[in-house]
Amino acid sequence: MAEAESSGPATEFADAWRQTGSLVALREAIEAGARVRHVVARRAGLGDSDLVALQHLVRGPLGPAELARLLEVSTAASTGIVDRLAERGHVERHPHAADRRRTEVRVTSSGREEVLAHLLPMFTALDAWDRSFTDDERALVERYLRGVRAAFEQVAGPAPVLPATTQPPPSEA
Repeated sequence: MAEAESSGPATEFADAWRQTGSLVALREAIEAGARVRHVVARRAGLGDSDLVALQHLVRGPLGPAELARLLEVSTAASTGIVDRLAERGHVERHPHAADRRRTEVRVTSSGREEVLAHLLPMFTALDAWDRSFTDDERALVERYLRGVRAAFEQVAGPAPVLPATTQPPPSEA
C-alpha cells in the first residue's frame, strides 16, 4: 500500500480556498492580460521582452541600463533588445542631453504608432467601461486593484522604479 503524501500549509490552504466571483474574475483578467501581451507581440513581429521595452519607452526616453532595470534583465540583454527595436525602426539612440557620455533610447513615432494601434481596441473598450462607473465605484475598483498589486508584490517584490529625475510626468504615461 502506498504511503499517503503529506501536504504542507500551502497545499492545505489552496485545497480549502473557496474563491469568490471577484477572485475568479481577477484571475481571468490576469490570464487575458498575459495573453494580450503575447498576441500583440506576435502580431507586431516582436518578442514579448521587445514589446515590454517599447511599452516603457512610449512613456519617455530611457538609458539602456535603466531599461535593463525595468525589464529585470542584464544590460547586455537590454542592449540586444534595443538593437532589435532599432533595426525595425521602432527606436533610436541619441546622446543624453545632460551627459554626452550616456545614450538615451527614444521610441520613434512609427514605433509608438505600431504599439498603440495594436492596443487601441482594448484602450477604447476600457475607456468606455471605466466611464460607465461613478466616481465612488471607480474609487472602490482602484482600492481593490491597489490591494491586488500589493498581494502580487508579496511574491515578486515591488516593481523596479527609476530615480525621479528619469521618470516621465504622469501626464505623458
